[in-house]
Amino acid sequence: MNQFPETIENCLGEKIVFKELVREPDGDKLILHGWVQPKSGPPMHVHFKQDECITVKKGQVSYQVLGGPEQLAREGDSVLFTRGTPHRFWNSGTDEAQVEGWAKPANNLQFFLSAIYEAQSRSGKGQPEQFDGAYLLTRYKSEYAMLEIPGFVRKVIFPLTYVIGRLLGKYNKFKDAPAPLK
Repeated sequence: MNQFPETIENCLGEKIVFKELVREPDGDKLILHGWVQPKSGPPMHVHFKQDECITVKKGQVSYQVLGGPEQLAREGDSVLFTRGTPHRFWNSGTDEAQVEGWAKPANNLQFFLSAIYEAQSRSGKGQPEQFDGAYLLTRYKSEYAMLEIPGFVRKVIFPLTYVIGRLLGKYNKFKDAPAPLK
């Protein structure tokens, strides 16, 4: 069961507060606030089953849709990334940026991001700890993909690492993980 508010941080200068879950007739909307240090932000990724919107509250954020030009969002600007649209965003300013946003439907985003942030912090770099990364990006591949990871790694190396991790008992901490969406 998700708790609100919940704060997560990674070692790259990103912090998210999951504020609340708003029940709506066409799906639950997860409301969040985020803080991003200069030059930080999520790499090119895709949400296959949810829309994501961010509004810049302080600073500036650059963003890009895969294959498109880099664009700039300033204070007050909102950017909508529709489901299935590969995208990235980052703080392109010199001071901490603050954003508010939502994801709809919420699906497993809160769990997924919390686990990814924890695995990044454990590794001390952008790449999550290898077994956790393989678990999360294999188990939830119907929902999310990190497109800066080469296809061979996503399709062959991660599934093999996932199996090895299961055999070694690396995933006991994920025993209560939500089921992936089909």
